[in-house]
Amino acid sequence: MRQHIDPAAVMTRNTLSKLFCPVLRVIREIARPNTFSRSVLAAAVLTSGCVTRDDPLDYPHDEPVQFYRDHAEQIDYPDVYTETPEEIALSDEPHTVLSRERSEPWDMALGEAVSIALHNSRVIRSAGQFLNPGNVLLNNGTVVDSAYDPAIQETGVLFGGRGVEAALASFDTNFTTSMTWGRNEQVQNNQFFGGGLNPGATLVNETAAFQANLSKQFGYGGQLQVGHQVNYLWSNSPGQLFPSTYTGNINAQYRQPLLAGAGTEYTRIAGPIGQSFGGISGVTQGVVIARINNDITIAEFQAAVRNLVKDVEDTYWDLYLTYRLFDTAITARSAALATWRFAKIRVDLGGDIDVAAESQARDQYWAAQAAVNNSRNGIFAAETRLRRLLGLPINEGKVIRPLDEPVTVEYLPDWHLSLSEALTQRVELRKQKWNIKSLELQLIAARSLTRPRLDFVGGYSVNGFGDDLLRYSDRDSAGTAQGLNSFYETITQGNQTGWGLGLELSMPIGFRQAHAQVRNIELRLAKAQEVLYVQEMEVGHEMAAAFQELTRSYAAAQSQFSRRDAAIDNVRTVQLQQEGEIITIDEVLRAQERRAQAEAAFFSTIVEYNKALTNLQFRKGTLLAEANVHLLEDDWDPDAYVDAYRRAQCRTGAIEASHKHTEPPAFAMDAPIGRVEFAHPPMESYPAGFEEAMPFDPTIEDQEPMSPESEDLPIEELNPFESVPEAPSADAPPADVLGRSSALSPIWDLNPNGQRSSALGMVDQIPTVAPDSQTSDTSEISRINHSSWSDVTEHDNQRLESRPPKTPRTSFDDYFGSFKAPAGGWDSTE
Repeated sequence: MRQHIDPAAVMTRNTLSKLFCPVLRVIREIARPNTFSRSVLAAAVLTSGCVTRDDPLDYPHDEPVQFYRDHAEQIDYPDVYTETPEEIALSDEPHTVLSRERSEPWDMALGEAVSIALHNSRVIRSAGQFLNPGNVLLNNGTVVDSAYDPAIQETGVLFGGRGVEAALASFDTNFTTSMTWGRNEQVQNNQFFGGGLNPGATLVNETAAFQANLSKQFGYGGQLQVGHQVNYLWSNSPGQLFPSTYTGNINAQYRQPLLAGAGTEYTRIAGPIGQSFGGISGVTQGVVIARINNDITIAEFQAAVRNLVKDVEDTYWDLYLTYRLFDTAITARSAALATWRFAKIRVDLGGDIDVAAESQARDQYWAAQAAVNNSRNGIFAAETRLRRLLGLPINEGKVIRPLDEPVTVEYLPDWHLSLSEALTQRVELRKQKWNIKSLELQLIAARSLTRPRLDFVGGYSVNGFGDDLLRYSDRDSAGTAQGLNSFYETITQGNQTGWGLGLELSMPIGFRQAHAQVRNIELRLAKAQEVLYVQEMEVGHEMAAAFQELTRSYAAAQSQFSRRDAAIDNVRTVQLQQEGEIITIDEVLRAQERRAQAEAAFFSTIVEYNKALTNLQFRKGTLLAEANVHLLEDDWDPDAYVDAYRRAQCRTGAIEASHKHTEPPAFAMDAPIGRVEFAHPPMESYPAGFEEAMPFDPTIEDQEPMSPESEDLPIEELNPFESVPEAPSADAPPADVLGRSSALSPIWDLNPNGQRSSALGMVDQIPTVAPDSQTSDTSEISRINHSSWSDVTEHDNQRLESRPPKTPRTSFDDYFGSFKAPAGGWDSTE
C-alpha cells in the first residue's frame, strides 16, 4: 500500500533541514580534537551574523505589512519641540486694503528704529533676501550672520577653526595616571626558564602597576615631563631575594627643539611642533592665528551689523515715501472727485458739458481711487518690511509712522577726505588685511619647517626597590646591608639614579612637503595682496558712484521742486481759465494728473537724496559711527586680568637683556597704520570769498528768501484707513472744478497772505475738497502737511557735525526751513 505524502510536511522538513543542518555541522566540527579547526569554525560562527540571505520566508498569516507602509514609506520629522514665538502667536491679521479698523499710530524716529533692530537681531536679517526663493535665512541658516558667531569662533576646537582658548589649551599641564592588577599561572616545562621550579610545576605571578605623569608644554617650544612609576611583583619562583618586591622610579624628561619648530615665534604662530599633523593642521594652530581668526569673525559681524543698519534706514525712508505718496494720491483723488462732481452737476442740469467729458472725469476719479488703494497697500507692505527688520510682530494693533523728516540741506563732502576715510575705515579692507597678516605669519612658521628636526633630549631618574611599599624600618627579611625593606625609603635616599642626554635628528630627504607648503603660502599671500589692491580700487569706484548719486539726487530734487511748483501754478491757471469757460474738462484733468505726478516725483527724489547720504556713509565705512552704533569686545575672564597684571610686574622687575630679543613683534594695532597719499593733494573746495548762488530760476538773482508759514495738518494726521467716496449727485453743494466750496479749508496753503512768490512762483491756495464740504456718503479725506522740514534738526546735527560748510540754496532750503511747528505743537492743530 502506498503511503500518502503531505506536500506541506515535506516543505516544512526541507525548511528545517536548511536551517539546522549547517548548525549541526558546525557543532560536529567544533567537537573534533583539532584545536585549530575548532577555533576557525568558532570564529566563522561568530561572524556569520553579518551575512544576510534573500531566501523567501513563510509566515502562518497573510496580514498586510502596515509598518512598512506607515513608517518606512513616509517622510520623517525630527523629534524637536519648539514653542511658537510670541511675535507670531500674539500677532493679528496683517493690514490689507480691505482693512477698515483705525489702528493706533506708532510715531517712530529713525534712531529708535535702529535701536530696536539691533536689540532684536541676534540673528541678522537682510532686506534683499525677503521673499527671495533662495533666502539664505530659510535655506541654510547655519551660514547666516548672528551675534553668536564671535563666541562660536572663540570657543572653536576643530583644526583650522580653533579659538584662542583651544590654542592656549596646548600649553595646559596634562596629568595622566593608571593603576592595573594582574595574575598569571603557567605550567613550566623547563627548570632553567621556570625560575627554579621543577618541570610540570605552575609558575604563579601576581602583578600591580601604578604610574602618574605630569607634562607641560612651554611657549618657546620646550616640553617637560615628570613621572612616577611603581611596579609590584609576587612570584612563587624559588630563585628570588624576596617573594614580593616593589620597583619603580621618579623621573623627569625634557625636550627642546633646536631647528625646526624652535622658538617662541614659531610656537605662537603654529602651535607646539609636537602636536603638528602635517597637512591636516599646517601652521595655523597657534594662539596668534586663532586671535586673528577671531578678529576676522568680528569684522564679518561688524559688516553684518552695518548692512542691517543700512537696510533699516533705507526701509524707514521707503515707508516715509509711501505715506507721502498716499497723501498725494488722496489729494489727486479729491481733485478728481471734485472735477467729476462739477461735470456731473453740469450734465444733470443740462449745462454745456457733454456726457463724454463727464465719463472722462469719472474715469480719472476711479483711476485715482485705484492709486489710493495701491498707495495704501504700499504703506502696509513697507511697514511689514520694516517690522521684519526690526523683529516686531506682524500686527500688534499699531501702524508705524516715520517721525523724522528727511534731510534737505545740501551736503558737499570733500572728495579726498572721504576717500581717505573709506580706505581706512571700510571693514572689508580690514578683514582682508587680517588675512594678509595671518598669511605673513604662517609663511614665517612654514619656513621654519624647511630645516631638519633637531631636538635636545635629556632625562634624570631616581630608582627605588623594596620588599614593602612603605615601612618605618629599613631592615628587610633577607638581612641586606643597605636595608631594602621600604620602596620609598630607597627613593628618598637617592642612591640608585640614572640620567641621559643627547640629540635627536629627523629629516625628510629633500623637504618636498615643507617646500610645497612654503610655496603654497607664498602664492596665497601674493593673491591676498593683489585682492587688497583690487578691493581698494573697488572702494574708490564705489566712492565715485556715491558722490555722483549724491549730486544727482539733490539736483533732481531741485528740479522736481521747480516742476511741482510749476504744476501747482498750472492748476491755478487752469482754474482761472475754467471759470472763464476757456478750457475743457480734459485740460483740467491733465493738469491735475501732472500735479500728482510732480508731487510724487518730488518726494521720491527727496527720499533718494537721503538714501544717497546713507549710501555715502556706507561706502566710507562710517555708517555705524554716524548712527551712534559702537561695537566693543566683552570683558576678559577675571583671572586673565590678574595674570596680565602679574606678568606686567615680572616684566617691570626683569633685568634688561640688550643682546636678546625679549619681545615678540606686534601683529595688531589700535588704529590703521600707514597713510593715504594722493598725487593731487586736496585743495579748498571753495576759496575764501566764493559764494555759490544757483536759484531754481537762473534768470532771477538776489531774491529774497521766502518764509511762508504752514497751517496744514502734520503727517501725524495721515491714516491709510479711510473708506472710498461714492459718486457725486446733483444735490451736492456747488463746487468749482478743483473742489472749492463755500466751506473751503485748504491743505496746501504755502502763503496764507494770498501773495504769489516772485522768486519761485509759490501758489497761495491750492485747495481740495474739505471734509466738512462733502456729503454724508463721502468719508473724511485724510490730509497731510509737509511739516517740520527744518534745515537743522537734532538728527541732522548728529549726521552733519563733521561735514564741511554748505552753500545754501536761496529757495530750496528756505522752503523746507519754513515749516515750523505751532506754538502748542502739532497735536494742538485742528
